Parts: sequence; C-alpha cells; structure tokens
Amino acid sequence: MKKKKKEKKEFTFFGNEFSGGFKSILALAAVAYLLYIFTFYIDGEMGIILIAFMLFAPVISVIMALYARNRIKISFDCDAYVKKHSSLKVTVTAEKTGFFPLAVVEVRLKASEVFEESGRAYRFSMTGEGKKSFSLEYKAKTGGNGEISVEKIYSCGFLGFLKFKVNNTIQPASVGVIPEIPEIKTSSQFFRNIADVVLTSDEEEDNDTMMLFSSNTAPGYEHREYVQGDPLKRINWKLSTKKDKLMVRLDEAAATAQPLIIFDLFRNGSSEPDEAIIGEERLIQSVFGFLSALVRQGIACSFVYYGADGSVISENIDNPDYPAQLLLKVLAVKVKADRRINTDALNDSICACIIASTEFGDGISAITKNIESPDNVSLMGISAQQENLTNIPMWYLDGDNNFKMV
Repeated sequence: MKKKKKEKKEFTFFGNEFSGGFKSILALAAVAYLLYIFTFYIDGEMGIILIAFMLFAPVISVIMALYARNRIKISFDCDAYVKKHSSLKVTVTAEKTGFFPLAVVEVRLKASEVFEESGRAYRFSMTGEGKKSFSLEYKAKTGGNGEISVEKIYSCGFLGFLKFKVNNTIQPASVGVIPEIPEIKTSSQFFRNIADVVLTSDEEEDNDTMMLFSSNTAPGYEHREYVQGDPLKRINWKLSTKKDKLMVRLDEAAATAQPLIIFDLFRNGSSEPDEAIIGEERLIQSVFGFLSALVRQGIACSFVYYGADGSVISENIDNPDYPAQLLLKVLAVKVKADRRINTDALNDSICACIIASTEFGDGISAITKNIESPDNVSLMGISAQQENLTNIPMWYLDGDNNFKMV
C-alpha cells in the first residue's frame, strides 16, 4: 500500500513566509525578552497576565485559523472587456461554512501588465454572515489581452501575525483591453498600393469565363434586397432602378483572390512584459485601423490569427461592422511568448499579402518561407526603428495615421 504524500502547509509569521528561518527566531526572542523585562522589572502581576495571554491566545488563534482554512471559499467575477483608460471592476466573494467566525482573511489579487496596479491585498473578517463580497477596481492603461487572478489567500490569526495559506484553486480571468482604433487615411501610398492590386485582380477575374460560387450563394439570376455591408459591385443597378430599391445578385462570382493580412502578435520570451505590451498595442491599432479602412472601401480581405483554443483561424472580412467584432476575438487570446503564427495551411489564392508583426528578426523566416512570390508582399511593423531582416518593404503607422515605408 502506497504511503500518502504529506501536504506541505505554508504559513507566514509577522508577514514573512515561515520556514524555520532566522528572522522568525529573532522575532520570538524579541517578544520573550520584552515580557521578561516587564515581568521582573516593571509589574510582575501584570507580566504574568501578559505571559498567559501570549501563551494561550496564539494557541486558540492558531486553532481557529487552521479551522478556517477548510471552511472558506473565494471566487471573483469581472467583465471580459474594458476600454483603455477605463476602470475594471472586480467583485470578490467569500463564502464560509460552519458556525465559527473567521478572524481575519487576506485575499491578494494580481493584475497583468496592461493594468496600472499589479497587486492588491484586502483583509476582512466574517462572523455571523455566510457570504461576503467586496469590489476592487483596476485601471486599464494599455490595449491588449490582460489577466486578473487571485495570487494568494491566507487565513490569519493572532492579530494577523500568523498566516496560513488557503488552498483554493481559482482560474484566472482573461480581460481584453480595447484600444482606440485610429481612422486610417486612404490617401496613403500603402493603402493605394493594396487597392491597386485588388483592382487589377478584379479586372483579371472579370475576363475569366469560369464562375466560382461560395457556399452561401445560388446560381442563376436570383436577387435579394441590399443589406449594409454587401459589396457594391454585386448591385444590379438596372433592376434596382425598376424596383426603386437596391438589389444585389446572388450568383456573383466569389473572389478567388483577396488581400491577406497575417496577424503575428509575437512576444520575445526575453523581453520585459511592460515594454512588450506597448508594441503589441501599436500593432493592434495599425492592423485594425487598416483592416477597417479596407472594408469601408468595399475591399474584402482574409484575416489570419490565433484563436483562443490555440488554432490558426482564417476569416473572410467583408462587412464594415465585423472588424470591431474580430477585435474582441483577438483581445480574448493570451499572448504566448516565442510563438509565431503558423502559415503552413494557407493557400496561394491571394492577390496581396500583409504580414503584421512586432518583430521581423531571425524568426520571421518561419512565416516568409511559405511565400513563393514576394512581389505583392508587404510588412506592417510598429515603428521606423523596428529591425527588418528581410528584403520585403516594411510600413509603419506614424502619429498622423499615415503609413510610411521604412
């Protein structure tokens, strides 16, 4: 029969984790010395009372604190998204079982780098009530994916000098901080280059006699009323004039080639998170500002990114309202260090490719190796100082919301 492994019980003494260390021994020796001086040189009777209190009170306090370790459950709740410069409200709920009161409970919460305050402790006691809630607020300072977690929970006793760690497994909460998306000027050379490539590709497709249909279209000459977001080129203007309302064809050929945006939110494992999130926010703003501008001009495109489950997702964006929804999906994904976007499954039916990344160093070859023809490939970076080890032109968004080439 296997012996059951003993659980390691962690507790603190005078605010420091106790491990039989020298500091704890000094603290106990100091208290004993003060009691000795008071009893034998100041007031003997009162000293005896103090000694009794110092001996029995900690014992009772320890028993109550140990009892509380298995009688308390902590949970917390917060919104999944918050706008940059706004405050995220986190509601913490404590529940206890049993009749005996809980002397002091200490809950330490931790927020990731996108918030101004990283850690905060809250202490409370519970007597007759079985449930107690309190709220904390964290101000969002940087756009991107953040996280709120319960770092440690302590059951305290003897005026807080003794702390016993409560084993309460709580899953962290993912929080997306929504940055301000700039309105990109369509007069910039970068935007015009992509638009020209798309226009050229559309003209070539119009001369192609083979029609390709997407899964949500029907062959023939069927029509329906125009819905906001439908490509303007699908409008049947002659029929619309007769019916006095815009009508779109359902048998329009699906585009075989679209601009492709590869979103590589890369974080170097050796970089400081406080610095990395600044570049990541800048890339998110640049990409979604550019994506929104494309769709508003009637240019549908494909967008490749990592989903919450770790898989590579490719979505077709052709509705002006969809980039805002897609942004929420991207912000819900935690950035993993040293992970590049996987492009192995991408096909070649694109007219232009934009690789957006926070780093174009040695690791960028993992993405560019699958690109056979780099003629219509561009890089989207975060600043003019960003390193570029490829021969592909790199663009960045300046302070006036114009894309400039490095």
